[in-house]
Amino acid sequence: MEAVARLSYVRLSPQKSRLVVDLVRGKGVQESLNILKFSPNKAASLVSKLVSSAVANAEQKGVKDVDRLFVKEITVDGGPVLRRFMPRAQGRANRIRKPTSHIKVVLAEK
Repeated sequence: MEAVARLSYVRLSPQKSRLVVDLVRGKGVQESLNILKFSPNKAASLVSKLVSSAVANAEQKGVKDVDRLFVKEITVDGGPVLRRFMPRAQGRANRIRKPTSHIKVVLAEK
């Protein structure tokens, strides 16, 4: 039985999110939560909440033993990019890109 959780339009670049996501891919739920707890990145707290949400979804689906769950699949996809402009000298303007990302977690039983 698989449990899925998604987080969309996170104001964090996909590149930075993937660094954290790669740490927990394929690991058990408890181990991945411990890794994320002590990681200093902003994405770590978001992914930690997402994994906890996926565990709650698994309990709702009727998984017997939550301790046997592991992170089967975790992906980060790019979302829309917010484009802003900052005025510069002599009438010019610089583009500021504010990327977003979509994170998906799939948990499965061993």
